[in-house]
Amino acid sequence: MGVEQIDCRNWDEEAYRDSILQEREALSQTIFRTVFAPTRNPNPNSDIIVTSSSDGFVSSYSISSCLALGCGNVRGQNWLVAEPHCLIQGHNGPAYDVKFCGNDEDSLLLSCGDDGKIQGWKWKEILECELPIQGVKLKPVLDLVNPQHKGPWGSLSPIPENNAIAVDSQGGSIYAAAGDSCAYCWDVETSQIKMVFEGHSNYLHCVVARNSCNQVITGSEDGTARIWDCRSGNCIQVIDPGKDKTSKESVQCVSCIALDSSESWLVCGKGPSLSLWNLPVNECISRIRTNSSIQDVVFDENEILAVGAAPLLTRFDMKGDIRSQINCAPQSVFSVSLHPSGVTAVSGYGGLVDIISQFGSHLCTFRGKSL
Repeated sequence: MGVEQIDCRNWDEEAYRDSILQEREALSQTIFRTVFAPTRNPNPNSDIIVTSSSDGFVSSYSISSCLALGCGNVRGQNWLVAEPHCLIQGHNGPAYDVKFCGNDEDSLLLSCGDDGKIQGWKWKEILECELPIQGVKLKPVLDLVNPQHKGPWGSLSPIPENNAIAVDSQGGSIYAAAGDSCAYCWDVETSQIKMVFEGHSNYLHCVVARNSCNQVITGSEDGTARIWDCRSGNCIQVIDPGKDKTSKESVQCVSCIALDSSESWLVCGKGPSLSLWNLPVNECISRIRTNSSIQDVVFDENEILAVGAAPLLTRFDMKGDIRSQINCAPQSVFSVSLHPSGVTAVSGYGGLVDIISQFGSHLCTFRGKSL
C-alpha cells in the first residue's frame, strides 16, 4: 500500500493549529434551546428552526434545506454542518434561551443569555433578507439588561444572567428567570421592568407564563417551583417536587417546568425524576423516576416528552408509564420542542440538532454552525 506524500514546503503551522482549535470548539459547542418559527404552513418540512448556543449565537435553519442535504442520521453519525440563513451574535457569552413574541411573521425573535441581556429582533426583517446573515452583530429593536444590586459603599453586583424567558404576547410582557434568585417582568413597549418576583433562595433555571390566570411559574436551584400573581407580585404557592431519596445530591434543583395547553397541569423536572401536578386542586398526581437527570420537558396533549443527561427522548403517559423511547444524537440533551404537526426537535451537546417525525423516525440530524 502506498504512503501518501505531503508537500511540507508551504506548510502553515498557524493555520493548522487554528483549524484543530476550531474543530474542537465545534465539537464542544452546546445548543441550549431550539424553537420552531411561527408560520401558517402546516407542513413542518417547510418550517424554520431557531437555536441559541454556547457561543452566544442565535441561528436559524431551514428544515427543508437540511432534508435536501441529507444531513446525517443518528446511527451513522455522519453529521454535516448545516448552513444557517441567520447567524446573529446575540450575546457576550452563552445564549441560553430563544422564544418568539407573537404567532406570525410580525413576531419578535427574543433571546437571553449569560450577559444578563434580553435581545429582540423583528423576525420579518430577518426573513426578508435576500442574503444569509452570517456572524453579524445585527442591531436589536429590543435590548434589555438586568439591574445590578447595590452593595456596601456604593458597590454594584455583577449583572445577573438570564437562564430562561417566557412570553405573554397579548399582555406585551417578557418574564426572565435570572441568576440573582429573582424573576423579572419586562414591558415590551416601554422596555421597563413592570414587576420583580422575589422569594427563591437561589438562582432560577426556568420560567413559564400561565397567561389564563395572570400568573407566572418559576423553578429554582433551591429545589422548589413557585407560582406568582402577576398583579401583586406575591408568591401564592410553593411547589416542592420532593427529593429523590436514591440520589446522592443534597439539594436537587427544579431544572425545567412545563404547562399543558389547558394550563391546568404542571410537570416539574427535578434531578432524575418528574412530578405531575394538578394545579386547580394543588395535588401531585404522579412521580416518575427517570434514568438520568431531566433537563427539558414539554406536553404533547395528554403525554409528556422529556430529555436530559442521556441521549434519549422519552414519552410518558400521565400515569408515568413509558410509551416510547427514541435514541438521540446529542449525548446530553438540553432542549425539546414540538411542532403542531407532531414533529419534534431536540438539541444539546456537540451542537447537534435532531429532527424526529411524528412517527418516531429521524428525519435529519445536523450540527449547528459556529464561527
